[in-house]
Amino acid sequence: MLYAYRQEGGKLVRLDPDADLAQAIWIDLYKPMPAQTDRVTALGVDVPTLADMEEIEISNRLYREPGADYITVVLPGQTETNTPLSSPVCFILTARQLITVRHHVPRPFETFPDRADKGGAGCDTAQKLFLGLMDEIVGRLADLLESAGRGLEEIYRTVYASGDQGRTAAMLQDALQLIGRESELIARVRLALLTLERAMSFAILGLSDKKADAVFRSIAKGLQRDIAALEVHCDYLATRVAQATDTTLGMINLLQNGTVRIVSVVAVLFLPPTLIASIYGMNFHVMPELDKPWGYPLALGLMLLSAGGTFLYFKWKKWL
Repeated sequence: MLYAYRQEGGKLVRLDPDADLAQAIWIDLYKPMPAQTDRVTALGVDVPTLADMEEIEISNRLYREPGADYITVVLPGQTETNTPLSSPVCFILTARQLITVRHHVPRPFETFPDRADKGGAGCDTAQKLFLGLMDEIVGRLADLLESAGRGLEEIYRTVYASGDQGRTAAMLQDALQLIGRESELIARVRLALLTLERAMSFAILGLSDKKADAVFRSIAKGLQRDIAALEVHCDYLATRVAQATDTTLGMINLLQNGTVRIVSVVAVLFLPPTLIASIYGMNFHVMPELDKPWGYPLALGLMLLSAGGTFLYFKWKKWL
């Protein structure tokens, strides 16, 4: 799909699908078809394929061609079936236009067109539009980290809850699954921040070459500081994930130990009655109790007394 926007009255306005792309200040290609790629190529810009964007070498992700800078970052997003994933997004920055190429749906690409005029950079030039979109992406990553932090806090409340309600095996298993999901989210955000940090460094060099004004450079420097702060936050949340995992596994071990202890105590409680039953089950003729009418009740009473005595002894030792 191809979405084209032009700047009008300080805002972005979407162009008709068949409009002349030379009028656009931002062209957004989402899973482009060959015909759509050809329309952008006619503007003198090469559109990289998904395989090109997935190359991990920095030289293939950050490079400059005559008249255009190519900046590829990895952003978290969703597929058409709402499956979360991380995938590369390429920003092609020319003197007049910003062209983005993506094959998934990062949330900032849906929210930014309506908010482009509200950012500090504005959207009257391609360079300012690029910084505004980067600011929207950084803000989205910050929201994801805050969401992950709240999820971890909820997990801690579940794991540390007092009483049996907070220590059931099912709840602890759910907590482990939630920890895994939050850990995966944090990892995707961390990867995005790493690529954004490199991209902004490359972009600032390009801005210096273009002799951008001081305000323009200050916005880019501010984004770099925001990215660095989010990277520190990511590292903090990663330690929280490790602590939550260790705590949850420890609680599971304690729960399992408690179950094994109960089973062991029950087995020990039945040992003395089993011994008495084994003795009186031998049926030797020299056993005088076999001929007495009180022999059977006596054996049952001894079994109950032995089991009760063992139980009281365990309670006294606080093993139960």
